[in-house]
Amino acid sequence: MASLARFRASRRLPQLVRAIQTSADTTQLQEKPADLSQPLTLRLSEDSFHTFNCDMPELDVQVTKNQLLDMYKKMTTMRRMEMAADALYKAKLIRGFCHLAIGQEAVSVGLEEGITSEDRVITSYRCHPLAVLRGGTIKGVIAELLGRQAGMSHGKGGSMHIFTPSFFGGNGIVGAQVPLGAGIAFTQKYLGSDSATFALYGDGASNQGQVFEAFNMAKLWDLPCVFVCENNKYGMGTSAERSSSNTAYYTRGDKIPGLQVNGMDIVATLQAVRYARDWTVKEKKGPLLLEFVTYRYGGHSMSDPGTTYRTREEVQRMRSTQDPIRGLQRYIEEWGLATEQELKQLDKEAKAAVDEAVEEAKKSPEPLVEDLWTDIYYKGTEPPFMRGREREEVHHY
Repeated sequence: MASLARFRASRRLPQLVRAIQTSADTTQLQEKPADLSQPLTLRLSEDSFHTFNCDMPELDVQVTKNQLLDMYKKMTTMRRMEMAADALYKAKLIRGFCHLAIGQEAVSVGLEEGITSEDRVITSYRCHPLAVLRGGTIKGVIAELLGRQAGMSHGKGGSMHIFTPSFFGGNGIVGAQVPLGAGIAFTQKYLGSDSATFALYGDGASNQGQVFEAFNMAKLWDLPCVFVCENNKYGMGTSAERSSSNTAYYTRGDKIPGLQVNGMDIVATLQAVRYARDWTVKEKKGPLLLEFVTYRYGGHSMSDPGTTYRTREEVQRMRSTQDPIRGLQRYIEEWGLATEQELKQLDKEAKAAVDEAVEEAKKSPEPLVEDLWTDIYYKGTEPPFMRGREREEVHHY
């Protein structure tokens, strides 16, 4: 009986693998040049990555002072923008669905820092920071949320449908952006482009059948697609452990190698994205899975308080000990790259930029009734007229 009990216990116990690091400030300064225009050499914690059928990225990272300051300002600005959207929603100026990415800024900013303008990005509905970073504006995002003409989709798409020439949304159907991302990567390979597509989805979408179908096609054709799981621990109101029998999402690509990453450390995020881009574009090894282990401070959407399925203490602990912005702030100050006052000035500039964008967005008019009949077709391909709800109701372009 004792041996049977030990056998049962062994089946319940997980393998002795060290957990992925999610602290935001474990990176060490290895070498600081006398001329700060030259790159610094940083050393990531060895627990920043876990691998599946691939080598680990280099732990030594080259990054400049200006890059670190720029990423700090971008993360701060993105958070200010999302906080402004939160306030506008609570004031009932934004209606409908609104999903904020407060707490996950290191993923969007680190991703953008590690790719080029030729690369393509597609994501789910938690899309506001990427829409700005990929060529949009804060005013355009806020105006879109408010349903105004100055919005990036002219006030007709709302929170979940915002696009730029290199950013394919903002998609509201859970997991649907993953096969679309594979299709974009197919185009890149077909045209011989030296670029990759980064298709982002959440842990809540990871069990969708279309996700696995996209994995299969991408590997069959060795598409330059990086499938990025933003694992923020909760799919809507369900924890990853309750929804997924295998929560090591980076291992779920079958023949596709995977990399799990500390998504709360901007330096680890940047290094992982650089690695993924080299894998798909320079080395042409086909698709790769990235899993960023991150955390959202708010609920799934603005209608979700986010405290019925997790404790307030858990959220507060993540905010106070593992915040990506505070982690980067500590790096910058400890390494003597900027003073606390200089960083506060960047915070002030970010707040001022967001406040100005909000006020400008508020002044923009709402779409006109006739705008219902525009932007249905790609410009230059629209028919001369559109029928309305009744046969006699005809609208001309």
